[in-house]
Amino acid sequence: MLILAGIGTILTYLPIVLLLVIVINGFFIVKQQTVAIIERFGKFTSVRRAGFQWKIPLVDTIAGKRSLKIQQLDVMVETKTKDDVFVKLKVSVQFLILPEKVYDAFYKLDNPHAQITAYIFDVVRAEVPKLKLDDVFEKKDDIAIAVKRELDEAMKSYGYGIVKALVTDIDPAEEVKVAMNRINAAEREKLAAEYDGEAERIRIVYKARAEAESKRLQGQGIADQRREIAKGLEESMVILNKAGINSQEASALIVITQHYDTLSAVGQNTRSNLIMMPNSPAAASNMLQDMVVALNATQDPTTGIQGNIS
Repeated sequence: MLILAGIGTILTYLPIVLLLVIVINGFFIVKQQTVAIIERFGKFTSVRRAGFQWKIPLVDTIAGKRSLKIQQLDVMVETKTKDDVFVKLKVSVQFLILPEKVYDAFYKLDNPHAQITAYIFDVVRAEVPKLKLDDVFEKKDDIAIAVKRELDEAMKSYGYGIVKALVTDIDPAEEVKVAMNRINAAEREKLAAEYDGEAERIRIVYKARAEAESKRLQGQGIADQRREIAKGLEESMVILNKAGINSQEASALIVITQHYDTLSAVGQNTRSNLIMMPNSPAAASNMLQDMVVALNATQDPTTGIQGNIS
């Protein structure tokens, strides 16, 4: 009897327990930046936002959940440039579901990644063949803008917004990169050679100017030296004449003195290879006489007659 009474009690409370379980099962939680799509008998009913939510048990079901966070899709596209160079571009697209268009994003588009990838391929393969390889590097931002513009127009009707499109990598074929590096190196070597040549030209010009200035100063120095020698000789002749020595004897005395001064200067340098021939004082006197005869003797260029300087 007790067993039957216990079974009866359980049967009495069982519907209440089942009802409580069913009601409790209707409560659910939606996380932040997430939405839940509710269907009733397979038909869309509502979109539930973040927080503590409830649906009718056994009637409403959670068809799915979608994140409202920004997502990123990286797509590698291989295409050909205007100058027939194959290049791989990595395009990164940041997108999100528009909160007011969750229905479109859930029901109109089954695979958004595949859809976005298809549009990226279409745009990149339409834009890059218009550009040469060097222009692709320079105008990668223009390519990214074209991708974003095309995706904005196409994906908005499906409930997706495009935040940003970026061309994050441009990778030509390996042999093309090697050739580009060689061209760059050759250009730099050419520029370096031009700079070296210009520097050498400047050095030569300044060296020539310095040598010209040196020669000018050297000539001026020699002229000053000879002028001072002549002045000294003139003064010596005046002094010797006052001492009763005539001009010829004074000249001989000066030549002999200079002869001995020269021998003294040569003798001071033990490594000198200079040999004076002849080196006797008499030779100096003869030399003076020969010079005087040569200076006094002239020849008329029209008649060829010898004469003396008056």
